[in-house]
Amino acid sequence: MTLRFYDTASAEVRDFVPLVPGQVSLYYCGATVQGMPHVGHIRSAIAFDQLTRWLQYRGFRVTVVRNVTDIDDKILAKSAASFGPDFEDEPGAVRNEEWWALAYRYEQEFLKAYDTLGVSRPTYEPRATGHIPEMHALIQQLIDRGHAYPALDGSGDVYFDVRSWDKYGTLTRQKIDDMQGAPDADPRGKKDPRDFALWKGYKEGEPTTASWSSPWGAGRPGWHLECSAMVTKYLGTEFDIHGGGLDLRFPHHENEMAQSQAAGHGFANFWMHNGMVTYAGEKMSKSIGNTVSPAEMLELAPARVVRYYLGQAQYRSVLDYQPTSLQEAAAAVERIDGFLNRAGRVLPDASATVAARSAPPEDLPAASVPEAFAAAMDDDLNVPQALAALHDAVRSGNTALTAGDLDAAGQALSNVTAMLDVLGLNATAGPPADAHATTALGVLVEAQLEARAKARASKDWAASDAIRDTLAAAGVVVEDGPDGASWSLKRG
Repeated sequence: MTLRFYDTASAEVRDFVPLVPGQVSLYYCGATVQGMPHVGHIRSAIAFDQLTRWLQYRGFRVTVVRNVTDIDDKILAKSAASFGPDFEDEPGAVRNEEWWALAYRYEQEFLKAYDTLGVSRPTYEPRATGHIPEMHALIQQLIDRGHAYPALDGSGDVYFDVRSWDKYGTLTRQKIDDMQGAPDADPRGKKDPRDFALWKGYKEGEPTTASWSSPWGAGRPGWHLECSAMVTKYLGTEFDIHGGGLDLRFPHHENEMAQSQAAGHGFANFWMHNGMVTYAGEKMSKSIGNTVSPAEMLELAPARVVRYYLGQAQYRSVLDYQPTSLQEAAAAVERIDGFLNRAGRVLPDASATVAARSAPPEDLPAASVPEAFAAAMDDDLNVPQALAALHDAVRSGNTALTAGDLDAAGQALSNVTAMLDVLGLNATAGPPADAHATTALGVLVEAQLEARAKARASKDWAASDAIRDTLAAAGVVVEDGPDGASWSLKRG
């Protein structure tokens, strides 16, 4: 077994060897909770959930940290707008909503989306506002080492001095002189317009509840500083993997890496970034109206289908959404479920195997995944090839069932179940199954299929079609094959 992942910092696929044998420390950027989750947030979470599940399958004990940025300019601006004439009456919006209430409300929306789509809860999920002392300590460390300074205009801001750190720009392979300062950043008080804020001094008109005392005056933390302080607290000054969306490489991750290494920390051994989601080949943008949200996807398809779609591409590649994308994902999921349902009706003790499908990732089944699947996942999480192995196993299982080879069909069922668990396709939220109701449903559907088979044998096509239509109206999908009809429940 050789795990290999692409490291953004070195721009190459490298062998992965954890800092502590048998353990992996993973930090990936969570949400700035100033609005509803968008599809990019969820794709990122699914990608790192797949990574976590695969590492756990490979026998590692994984500590996962995903932060919540619950104090931010946009959060304050949106809260302030709720008190004034610019209040937007969007779904769920609350008039006169304090910033901390707004942040908490949206945090719950993110958690609901993660849970619905089977993203495992992290080991720790710290909020920025709960770690102000750690941030003060890191700022002071940087000042003492000559890499940060209080603003020259006495505003109470504290800045990181990018020119004091000769490695600044190495993550994204840029030279400082080729960079531009943030277009909306106030250059006053800076030595260089590219210097970024570690601490933001309190400004007149901001809520006092969004301000903390500090050695440099009242204020709040800068965005980049938050992650460095939190990851160090929970994973130490050096850890295995730092992840996030490709759009965070610069300036967020570049600044994180610079301030942490300038403080003397080894920081991340690997940087892993997931690709963006586009709409029909174009960048999603509210201004041109080509966005699709996770909530909208979940209105169009069940959670397992949405997860299949958002997790089907290699994590570093662009995932392009088309109007038919969810239909195609649904067809793939239905093929898998068709085999699972068919095997469950034929194989002895199959129910125990299928029941394991809801197991949490740390309790993945002992059954091995096929070698082709393992090789694909070891190779920088090549999920497309892993899915090809999954569908090969489904086809082999169906062939074995048709031939009456129950041993081969049982092995296929075990393999398929293990692969689905690794991919998180058995972990999406849904009502718990009732064993008695499931058994009763199976008896009733099988009776209908037997009546349909008799109608077809006597060429009573009207009766045959009527039975199929009745089952379809009840959410039962019927598929005709060489060995007769099989059925599955329509997801959604």
